[in-house]
Amino acid sequence: MAEMAVGVRDLKTRLSEYIRQVKSGTTVVVTERGKPIGRMVSLSTSPDMRVQELIQVGLAAWYGRKLPPMPDLAPIPRTRGSQTIADLLLEDRE
Repeated sequence: MAEMAVGVRDLKTRLSEYIRQVKSGTTVVVTERGKPIGRMVSLSTSPDMRVQELIQVGLAAWYGRKLPPMPDLAPIPRTRGSQTIADLLLEDRE
């Protein structure tokens, strides 16, 4: 995948042209005074390709292990004693 760097001023001047290039698959790195500050990538790029790009530039590391599944439910908050959370909220508001 091609990558090109462009300064902020040039990006503002020729934005339409750079958007066309991003749509065609080119990654545009936005720089300010020569330092990278952002990146424009096509949304049609698959998540796997984006992860590989992050690994290539050193922003991510992945060793091939699958992540454990996330629980479907958030933890249920519980209180000590007989008061409910609603009671505690009402008490706190007073």
